[in-house]
Amino acid sequence: MPLLFEAIITAETPRDMIGYTLDDHVEGDTIIFECTPPAVGVIMAALAGDLSALARDVLLQTLLFVAAGSGDYELEAEGAGLADRCRTHAQEGFWRLLKIGLTGTAEDAETIADICEYFELGGDKAAFYQAELRDRVRAKTKRGRRRLTL
Repeated sequence: MPLLFEAIITAETPRDMIGYTLDDHVEGDTIIFECTPPAVGVIMAALAGDLSALARDVLLQTLLFVAAGSGDYELEAEGAGLADRCRTHAQEGFWRLLKIGLTGTAEDAETIADICEYFELGGDKAAFYQAELRDRVRAKTKRGRRRLTL
C-alpha cells in the first residue's frame, strides 16, 4: 500500500495514476477493512500537504467512501471498532478538511460536508461548518446556472 499512496500523492495527471488505486485496498464498495483506519490516518496527513487537485480529489473520494461505509458495521463489535478508529482520524483532521472545503472547489466543499455528516463529526461547531460548506456549494451552483442562462 505505501506505493499506492505514493503514486497517488505525487500524481499530477491521470496518466500518473494508471494502475494505482485505493479501491478494494482501503475500502471496497464502502466496506472497510482492518487496514482502513491507518489508511485514513495517511489520507488525513497527505491532505495537509501540497497535492495536485487530482490527488486531493482521489483522497477525498476515498475518505467519503470510507465514511459512508463506516456506519455499516456499528452493530458488530469489530466493525464498530474499525469505524470508530476511522472517525477518530477524521476528527483529528477536521480543521484541515474544513480549510480544504472552504478554500477549494465547490465539489470539495460538498464532498467534505458529506464526509463530516457520515462520520458524524459532532458538536455545534461541526454542524455550523457543515451548513457553511453546503451554502458554499449552493452559491457556487447558482452562479454557474446564472452564467449559463445569460
